[in-house]
Amino acid sequence: MRQSHQLPLVGLLLFSLIPSQLCEICEVSDKNDINPLLNTMMNSKCTEVTSAANVLLSLKLVGIQNQTLRKEMIKQIKYNVKRRVSDLSSGQLALIILALGACRSPEETLIYHYHLIDHLENKFQAEIKNMETHSGNPLTNYYQLSLDVLALCLFDGNYSTAEVVKRFNPENKNYYFGGQFSVDTGAMAVLALTCVKRSLINGQVKADGGDLMKISNYTKSLVEKILSKKKRNGLIGNPYSTGEAMQALFVSSDYYDENEWNCQETLNAALMEICRGAFNVPIAAAQVLPALLGKTYLDVNKDSSCVSGSGNFNISIPEPIIVTPPESQSHISVNYSVRINETYSANVTVPDGSVFLDVMEKAQKINYTIFCFTTEETPWGPYITSVQGLPASKNDRTYWELLSGGKPLDQGAGSYVVHNGENLEVRWSKY
Repeated sequence: MRQSHQLPLVGLLLFSLIPSQLCEICEVSDKNDINPLLNTMMNSKCTEVTSAANVLLSLKLVGIQNQTLRKEMIKQIKYNVKRRVSDLSSGQLALIILALGACRSPEETLIYHYHLIDHLENKFQAEIKNMETHSGNPLTNYYQLSLDVLALCLFDGNYSTAEVVKRFNPENKNYYFGGQFSVDTGAMAVLALTCVKRSLINGQVKADGGDLMKISNYTKSLVEKILSKKKRNGLIGNPYSTGEAMQALFVSSDYYDENEWNCQETLNAALMEICRGAFNVPIAAAQVLPALLGKTYLDVNKDSSCVSGSGNFNISIPEPIIVTPPESQSHISVNYSVRINETYSANVTVPDGSVFLDVMEKAQKINYTIFCFTTEETPWGPYITSVQGLPASKNDRTYWELLSGGKPLDQGAGSYVVHNGENLEVRWSKY
């Protein structure tokens, strides 16, 4: 696929699609602002490969050197690519490739020793095949599909530009979750499409004028959708999608006017969320960190030296904070419901400071038949896989939605801290 020539008839079009604006980038100036993120990454055991890859990628991009943590992450990644590469999802493998090859380093050789690009190409094709046989639904999701394209694009893998154009239309249902546009999915797609567009413009892949124009139009539409999710306080989507939204907007400033996005306002809003403890799991901290230091996944470059230090300041890793629990603990009462075709409710009492999952576990003890559930561990914490024996399904696009007061939560069952008198619900939903 990677032939180094351009079709002469689209030369003028290629030139016209080269961005004319400088990327708008803002970044933190005080090292103390990001210390909580570093504390989360440095003092948590990333035993899951997705977290390990995210942390390694993030630290490499921003130039933070911690050899102990780096060796730990590489060890975890190497085990997975050596022993269970077939079990990895396409997005997990794409992240691993990005992390190992973020800059020139000894671990980059693992990509080629274990033929990871070939494996990713096959997994990407399996995603496409599943879409063809299951009503357009990939094996995983469009966030992972975008990671696949991004990694293949950056590491000279084989992918079809025509297939990208076919699948990445901004109106595709896979950009939507629970009827709402998914900001992080759209942002990752913008990064992937930007990489493909640059490859077309630079003549690294075959250039078709129609495909290039569609990619440009898709990017513009996705950027508009991302900006439409900007909150009054500057966050884009929710705290956890804001970092990747910033990355997308950094590389696409030719698609929006200067007055449509205040980078500093969004940066300040993200810093406020850090103060509130929002990014308290390693993957969340790792995903937001690059944007706060003006970096994007498009800065991955296997041929460049790994930078040392970050910006103009030296980052010291803070000591972990030890919190002593109080001797006695008060309790709170919440109303908990499970909604499928009908609604089942119970009043549940849990210790103050409990999370949503604690409520579910207590309700399960009250009435197992009605409130039984199962979970699987993910980098973001426990994910609800079934309630009353009814499983979530990727092919059927069904999932268990967590709500408070009838509004969807942007935190998981293991992270959301419940409050006295709150109305909590687990609802069988489609996306």
